[in-house]
Amino acid sequence: MFFVVFITCPDIEEGKKIADLLLKDRLAACVNIIPNVSSKFWWEGKIQEAEEVLLIVKTKKSVLKKLIKKVKETHSYSLPEIIALPIVGGSKDFIRWIDEETQ
Repeated sequence: MFFVVFITCPDIEEGKKIADLLLKDRLAACVNIIPNVSSKFWWEGKIQEAEEVLLIVKTKKSVLKKLIKKVKETHSYSLPEIIALPIVGGSKDFIRWIDEETQ
């Protein structure tokens, strides 16, 4: 099983750092870094707003727990957004590539 994982970060530097770590450790085959994401969310009893960076990570089930652990160890947020959505279809060649590039 393969996943797309969404991770938000406070800035581009942290996003690149996390992306590099996930790629270096072969926990991700690819990480898209999308700057300038406007987020609104409940935090500490009130609605907050922040400018963030969104990471879109392609990975597989066998490394997902390690990926989550690595992000939690590295991330500056006390409760980082880490949401994994299963890939239910797509290019078989691309999915095979994800499998080959992650360990």
